[in-house]
Amino acid sequence: MGMAGPIATNMWQRPMTTDRDILTLAQWLSPAYPVGAFAYSHGLEAAIQAGAITSGDDLKDWLADVISHGSGRNDCILLRAAFASPSDDALIAVNDAALAFAASAERQLEQTLQGAAFGKTTEAIWGGNGPDLVYPVAVGKAAAALRIDVTLTAAMYLHAVISNLISAAMRLMALGQTDGQRILAALTPLCDQTAKDTDGTTLDDLQSTAFLVDIAAMHHETLQPRIFRT
Repeated sequence: MGMAGPIATNMWQRPMTTDRDILTLAQWLSPAYPVGAFAYSHGLEAAIQAGAITSGDDLKDWLADVISHGSGRNDCILLRAAFASPSDDALIAVNDAALAFAASAERQLEQTLQGAAFGKTTEAIWGGNGPDLVYPVAVGKAAAALRIDVTLTAAMYLHAVISNLISAAMRLMALGQTDGQRILAALTPLCDQTAKDTDGTTLDDLQSTAFLVDIAAMHHETLQPRIFRT
């Protein structure tokens, strides 16, 4: 009886995952959710045209760096910070940090437009209102509103982003669907681990050493011809 109070408090702070939560995240992060993710390559188009990525193994290594050392890890940190924001002002501060930390104009465009589209659709269905937010911040805010587990949200968000980039690569290079799914399966544990590793982080932990990824995004700004917006 004496432990009922602490256990109840902990359960309130860390809601149990339900099937509905998983299905809601699957809907939000589905290619069918209208955020326009198909239009962005996160600099992959420039990297492939420059010959930095020529094979499936190259692509897997590139994306692993994005997850562990670049925007993937940072997005998880931003998502968590948005989830934990106690007020609208705190949420705006997280969003401002995300905008300031974008390594290029295209990276900022990518996150801003997807975030605005995500927020518009999510608010129309689940309610709420507020300013446009960058993509990971908007997802974190929505997960907090529905009390969906933040680690699960971060892992599924990261998995969806990487899935979209693999889909982009399949349109840019000789990479078949089976090979693309093999790469995604190989990177899935890293998505899960990165989401877990960012537990307890703050905005002070934002960093990136994926310099070639950032440079590719910068080069894409003047790339012609090109298929993707970023």
